[in-house]
Amino acid sequence: MKPSKVVIWLSLLIALLAAVAAGTGLFWQDGGSPFSFTTVRGDTVQMYGQGLYRYDTLFIGAGTKGVDAVILFLAIPLIVVTILFYRRGSLRAGLLLLGTLAYFLYVYASMALGAAYNNLFLVYVVLFSASLFAFVLVFASIDRQALPAHFSPQLPRRGPALFMFAGGLVTLVVWGEPLVAALLQNRPPERMDSYTTMVTYALDLAIITPATILSGVLILRRNPLGYLIAFPLLVVVVLLGPQIAVSTTFQVSAGVSFPPAQIVGPIAGFAVLGLLAIWILVALLRNIADSAQQKRSTAGRRKR
Repeated sequence: MKPSKVVIWLSLLIALLAAVAAGTGLFWQDGGSPFSFTTVRGDTVQMYGQGLYRYDTLFIGAGTKGVDAVILFLAIPLIVVTILFYRRGSLRAGLLLLGTLAYFLYVYASMALGAAYNNLFLVYVVLFSASLFAFVLVFASIDRQALPAHFSPQLPRRGPALFMFAGGLVTLVVWGEPLVAALLQNRPPERMDSYTTMVTYALDLAIITPATILSGVLILRRNPLGYLIAFPLLVVVVLLGPQIAVSTTFQVSAGVSFPPAQIVGPIAGFAVLGLLAIWILVALLRNIADSAQQKRSTAGRRKR
């Protein structure tokens, strides 16, 4: 694929600003401490009370520091490496870059729209915007009609499609059930606390769930668009595994109380999903050539 200088510069900007935002969130301490706060609904919640996330709840503030750690030590190195190979015109690097940009878009859309206002709000907005437009540019630059020429005959179909369907169903149930239960009981959802809406629930139910179902259907129909949609979803799932584990560790260290099942269940569940997503990513990448000519020559060698 033909690399875009705009995408490269936007990706480097994302890496730089994300390092600033995540580094500040993870390491800045100002000597504050948690405090109680009465919400507009009359509930008393614990606020994080220190650093960048002082006005977030204890649950969200501590959890976001876990997200910052994953951004610094996993997502930023990943985007830098993929940029290097993307510059060389690698289709596989372009697909991985698409997925990495989707993760940054997911994180900083959540921060810009859902986190309590802090001094880095404008940085979140720039990261949200840069990730969105870089993602759109990479997605649009991949020729879907030419894409099948890069596919090996052994490109898996049923496994990725089933994983997409399962991921969509799990997301629908995990986020939909508590929202419906709260609606039927005429109460706000749990963990809404001092916030005005459920941004993560909205993003997952409005975008992630339909995208997984659409991807699965298209893959079963052998439509290359299905694979193109699947790559960003798979990379997001891979990075969500360590994010859930690290965020939970920060939350427990900060004093958030969880029943054992709420610690083991999500971490184990996302670990399994993450490992499956890695397996599918590797299987797909092994059967996608960087050029149609490479694919044909590889197929020819196999026949001989």
